[in-house]
Amino acid sequence: MRTHDFVAIGVGPFNLGLAALTADLPDLDGVFLEQRAEFDWHPGLMLDGVTIQVPFMADLVTMADPTSRFSFLNYLKQVGRLYPFYIRESFYPLRAEYNEYCKWVAGQLPSIRWNTRVETVTHDGEAYLVRTNGETYRARKLVLGIGTAPRVPAVADQGPYVHSADYLPNKERLQSLESITIIGSGQSAAEIYLDLLTEIETHGYHLSWITRSPRYFPMEYTKLTLEMTSPEYIRYHQALPMEVRDRLGREQRNLYKGISGDLVDAIYDTLYTKSLHGPIPTTLLTGTALEGVIWDEVEQRYTLALNHAEQGRSFTAGTQGLVLATGYAPRVPSFLDPVRDRINWDARGRFDVTVDYAVGKAGDVFVQNAAEHTHSVTDPDLGMGAYRNSVIIKALTGREVYRIEESIAFQQFGAPTADIPRQLVNS
Repeated sequence: MRTHDFVAIGVGPFNLGLAALTADLPDLDGVFLEQRAEFDWHPGLMLDGVTIQVPFMADLVTMADPTSRFSFLNYLKQVGRLYPFYIRESFYPLRAEYNEYCKWVAGQLPSIRWNTRVETVTHDGEAYLVRTNGETYRARKLVLGIGTAPRVPAVADQGPYVHSADYLPNKERLQSLESITIIGSGQSAAEIYLDLLTEIETHGYHLSWITRSPRYFPMEYTKLTLEMTSPEYIRYHQALPMEVRDRLGREQRNLYKGISGDLVDAIYDTLYTKSLHGPIPTTLLTGTALEGVIWDEVEQRYTLALNHAEQGRSFTAGTQGLVLATGYAPRVPSFLDPVRDRINWDARGRFDVTVDYAVGKAGDVFVQNAAEHTHSVTDPDLGMGAYRNSVIIKALTGREVYRIEESIAFQQFGAPTADIPRQLVNS
């Protein structure tokens, strides 16, 4: 049986970037396994006109190798869209455009095996055996990139709710109802609210948007805050005690799970325009937590138990349609069960990820987008994907194939190792 240098499991943007960055390396033999038939990124949220939240340089490869043939700009050139993109004068690609770019890259990579579902992973003493629905692959190392799964609050897991990940296939059904309620506070909730608000008169439903956040937080995008997506912050955050990292994770959510400022403004402008013709059948509630859900099969209606935190008041609301824009959660796949003893775990049963993205006790298993609890805001950020892949490629090859930046921030994270001397300033 052929032994690969590595097997990568899952082909989302991050492992697709790894496939692109390793495609032309003659001394590295890797294979990528994906259970889907083709690449398709968040198809349920491919709304017209929405953009990704990072600039085009945060493509699959550019931040590691600006000369790569797999860059977004080369994609635009090859499909005849470079000049229109230039004239558009926006750094932010359309979400659908980014998806088409990823499909273009994936179509050029013979290392990807589509329709291949991993069933179990074992170790024969020298290498990993990855058994799939078709054949078995043997490799010295693994890269896990299976992505995150939709998060559904336990209290809401009943009735015909729709998670935001499945919004578009269910949009027509939702719009046939008398009322729709969206639960959530991030970009997806805002995009779905605006999409439904735009057509509210056509279909005649009442539209509610409820969030437990005290306000509709815009994503913070100032330059010094963006320095938190840096190698320095990765090293600083990863070295903190687990309890501190977890607390920071809760406090920092608006840094990357907030709503783009332009979208907040677009929602307000749409509300303002529609209000010229009279009251709008919509309800916006902040600071309100969902505490319980009852689905009435006969009435085909939800009753939501809600609590306003600042006033300490509990109340209920009825709705026919329920959209849960409640985000995504990391997952540990069951196919790893036979090799759990080869992986490092933290006290809460999560991957214990080193600064170099390794979780294997022998340094032979790596993770993509499964280390938010150790690497903070940098982990799900598309702009840091090429950096992480550069680090992983160094571990796979034993050499720095792509230059790995060590210091890019002006600010310093953490206390200095020595007292700062008093600076004398002449008057």
